[in-house]
Amino acid sequence: MLIFNHTSFTTFVLMGVPGLESQHLWPSLLLFSIFFVILIGNGTILFLVATESTLHTPMYLLLALLMVADLVSTLAFVPKILCFLWFNDKYITIKACFTQMFFTHGASVVRSALLVAMAFDRYVAVCKPLHYNTILSHSLVGRLGLVALAKGVILILPMPILLQRLTFCRMVIPHTYCDHMALVKIACDHTRPNRMYGLFVILLVVGLDLLLIGFSYALILQAVVRLNSKDAVYKALNTCSAHLFVILVSYMPALFSSLIQRVSHNIPPHVYILLTNLYLLLPSTLNPIIYGIKMKEIRDKVAKCLERETA
Repeated sequence: MLIFNHTSFTTFVLMGVPGLESQHLWPSLLLFSIFFVILIGNGTILFLVATESTLHTPMYLLLALLMVADLVSTLAFVPKILCFLWFNDKYITIKACFTQMFFTHGASVVRSALLVAMAFDRYVAVCKPLHYNTILSHSLVGRLGLVALAKGVILILPMPILLQRLTFCRMVIPHTYCDHMALVKIACDHTRPNRMYGLFVILLVVGLDLLLIGFSYALILQAVVRLNSKDAVYKALNTCSAHLFVILVSYMPALFSSLIQRVSHNIPPHVYILLTNLYLLLPSTLNPIIYGIKMKEIRDKVAKCLERETA
């Protein structure tokens, strides 16, 4: 068996999706379409929040940060997959691979932290509406963004550092991008620390963040139940509906993907790889669509921009 360490070779080979090696046209067109929708959708909301002063509120500023995290996650791995599908460029250097892994996973952690911040925003909006602007100042929003960024960096940076100590039995990564667990599985060394740390990150990010979000919504539900007016109840629930949809879109694929990673020996490789790609692409694709549909302010601003273009 050939054994490679990070100093004796410089390039990994991405395997792609098993069974689709000769069918690159349709997957590449589908992926490019999704990529285009992500760029246009997230870019549109970022543009609106940046240019419209009426959208400079805590909720929309946090939304803009979420769009940035979605764009970073997408740009970290989709262009390389498209190069692989269009130009058969399967090769990626170790440094580029670790960098891609850091930004892909790091953006996912930042996204999760921002969803917690947005749950806190909805709690204040429903439970303490008179103090909303006092509590959620622009400076607090900035600090919440920095905490989310720090969380992503601190939790994900050890992953490439731990991988650098390993030797690898193969140069072929059984995936479309440099996924942490995919790299761990081709290592020859004792990988228990890598696996345990990966599980720790999942439990801390998904487990703790979902717990905090659930606690916020328990308080929101408690406040809504006390409302006497049906209109007030509807307004309160409608205020949270977009965020709830985004939570489902973000965490359900993440939980499913994490489960599959640990039982993937019973799952066909192509199913596992497609699902992990879906976990990364689905939130970035649907988040701007959900907020565009559910938030009247965004719909109105988009309609105004379109009217100016056609006038």
